[in-house]
Amino acid sequence: MADTASSPGPETSRLEPDERRDQILQCAQRLFSEHGVGAVSNTDIARAAGISRGLLNHYFGSRRELYRDVVRRMMDVPPVPVPEYVPGASVADRVAQSLDGWLELLSRNRSIWLTATGIAGCGGDEELEAIIDRARDRAVARAIEVTGLGPAVRDHPEIHAMLRGFSGMAEATTREWLRHGRLTRKQVHVLLESTLLTIINDVIPDATAVCE
Repeated sequence: MADTASSPGPETSRLEPDERRDQILQCAQRLFSEHGVGAVSNTDIARAAGISRGLLNHYFGSRRELYRDVVRRMMDVPPVPVPEYVPGASVADRVAQSLDGWLELLSRNRSIWLTATGIAGCGGDEELEAIIDRARDRAVARAIEVTGLGPAVRDHPEIHAMLRGFSGMAEATTREWLRHGRLTRKQVHVLLESTLLTIINDVIPDATAVCE
C-alpha cells in the first residue's frame, strides 16, 4: 500500500513503502555526506525528500534509527567490482583496484563513516556497533576473494583473524586521512596496499608455518 500521509507540496508523488523508505535514506545519506551528520536536521531530510516531517517519523521513529539505516545502507554498497580470482591474475593489480573502490566509497561518505566508526566501539550504540562489525567481516571476505586466499583460509582459519587485524589498521589509517588530514588518499592507498601484500606474501606463510 502506498503512503498517503500529507506532505509539504502538492507535487509529491505517492510511493510504495519500500520505495519511500529508500528515497528517504538516499536523501539522508546525501545530506549527511555533504554537510555533516550534526548539521542536518530531520526537517532538512524531510524537505529534501519532499515529504512531511510526520511521514519521516512514520518510517523512522527516531533520528538514531534513521542514522543506523543510513550507515547500514552505505556499508551494503559494494565498491568498484573486482573480477573473481583466477590463477595467474595479478594480486597486486586486484588489491589496488579494490582499494581504489573502497577509498572512493569512504571519500563520498566521509561524515557518515567518521561518525559511525567513532561511535562504534565506544559502547554508545550496540546495534550500530553490530552493523560496523558485519561490515568489517564483509571487508575481510572481500579481501579473501580479491587475493584468492580462500583455500588457505579453509586450512588455516587464523588467516581470517590476521585479516581482521589488517582491517582495524585500515580503519584507523583512513581516519588519519579523513578526520585529521595527516595522510593523503594516495599515502593511505600506498600504505594499505603495501601492508596487505606483505601480509599475503610474507606474514601468512611464516605465521601458518609456525602452526604446522
